[in-house]
Amino acid sequence: MTKARVDTVRLQTMVKGFWESAALMSGVELGLFTAISQGHNTIAAAAAEMAIEPENAERLMTALTAMTMLERDGDSFTNAPDVERFLVQGTPSYAGPWMLFGKPQWNEWGELTAHLRQPKSAQRVLGKYDDSFTVEQARRYHEATYSIGMGAARRFHKQVDLTGRKRIMDLGGGSGCYCITAAKTYPEITAVVLDLPSVVVVTREFIGENEVSDRVTAEACDFTADALPNNADVAIMASNLPQYSREIIAAVVQRVHDALLPGGEFHLIGEILDDDRRGPIGPALWGLSEAVSESTGLAHSEADVIGYLADAGFGDVTATEFIPGTLTRITGHKS
Repeated sequence: MTKARVDTVRLQTMVKGFWESAALMSGVELGLFTAISQGHNTIAAAAAEMAIEPENAERLMTALTAMTMLERDGDSFTNAPDVERFLVQGTPSYAGPWMLFGKPQWNEWGELTAHLRQPKSAQRVLGKYDDSFTVEQARRYHEATYSIGMGAARRFHKQVDLTGRKRIMDLGGGSGCYCITAAKTYPEITAVVLDLPSVVVVTREFIGENEVSDRVTAEACDFTADALPNNADVAIMASNLPQYSREIIAAVVQRVHDALLPGGEFHLIGEILDDDRRGPIGPALWGLSEAVSESTGLAHSEADVIGYLADAGFGDVTATEFIPGTLTRITGHKS
């Protein structure tokens, strides 16, 4: 048998990956997917709705069809099922802001090599999320993450039964989705979101919009150093794992264990690598992104995180797939 010839096709596809990202972002920004969903589903009709030249609409729609984001039947286009669900403006599941979440770092990723050459002394505990992180930056950030965060929170509360629990502390809870959803699901539960001073200003806005201010609060707290509440029987830390080094996460987990009430439970939900550290690609790239942010963070494996909880004294530590290829939930219980 002759060996298959090795060529550059895979490499060329990967190196042009940012072209595909740009096409997707433009589709969101121009409202293309919304236009198609509303019946403006030819090149001419979509161009008019987006207020761009037909030639440019053709260029964009041809590329998005090749990317399988659009489906074409003659001169008519439809959105792929996931596009129709998540990228049509005005629908409850609209996630357009999340698709644009990484765009402010576009140029910085182009300087990745320079970031990777930075010495350890240039790293900061939280990278860009330090004391200079303003309220306006926090508002833009969490307006982008809110819709996807609410989806994750609903999934969490379908998986985890908190019946009988009384008090949640959410470390780095941002827009407060997990606590807001808990308060709407369990009338007996109260909760506190712990985050940066600039972030909690925005958190309180989301809490108010959801009309749960009587049972959910937000407090400024550096949970790597400040005292944690000692009256919670549930702790949650979601989607911020790669922002921290192994040493910091291990210390935070220990602090959570010590602060939780006896019998309490801790759910650490994060972008976690498989134990062989060969993937998935999502967690691996989140770890790499910390070089762009010049933080101390990196990607952690499932075994790493289970070890942090076990070493801190948590028992019955389990790992559960949360969002395939993206997030894993590690849970431990305090005796």
